[in-house]
Amino acid sequence: MKRLLPPWRTEADRMTRQPINLSEKLAKFDALWTPKIVAAFNGHDVMVVKAKGEFNWHAHPDTDDLFHVLSRWLTIQLRDGDVTLGPDEIHVVPKGVEHCPRADEETHLLIIEPAGTPNAGAPEIAAIKTQI
Repeated sequence: MKRLLPPWRTEADRMTRQPINLSEKLAKFDALWTPKIVAAFNGHDVMVVKAKGEFNWHAHPDTDDLFHVLSRWLTIQLRDGDVTLGPDEIHVVPKGVEHCPRADEETHLLIIEPAGTPNAGAPEIAAIKTQI
């Protein structure tokens, strides 16, 4: 049985045993709030994101939203109170919960979500995810 891979991955990519250096991936782009796919597993995209300022209030009706802070600080604004994350901390926003991420200075994040999930909850306002 042939294994299906995302269109940007090849069989050689899957067989590579080299680690993915997130700092190197983050150094390749400057755009804020635009997820960059660095890996895929079990139908999920593993992405790095540069965040600064306030994103937008949104919810994901079908998926939880996982945030892992790699550097600096991220505040996840929730209607009933904020969650502030520092380096090496994670938080999962449950599906359907409205939230608004905010970073007062450039913050680097790792985000994992099912492939094809719009980062803003609604496709018409979501950033286009690209592989890096």
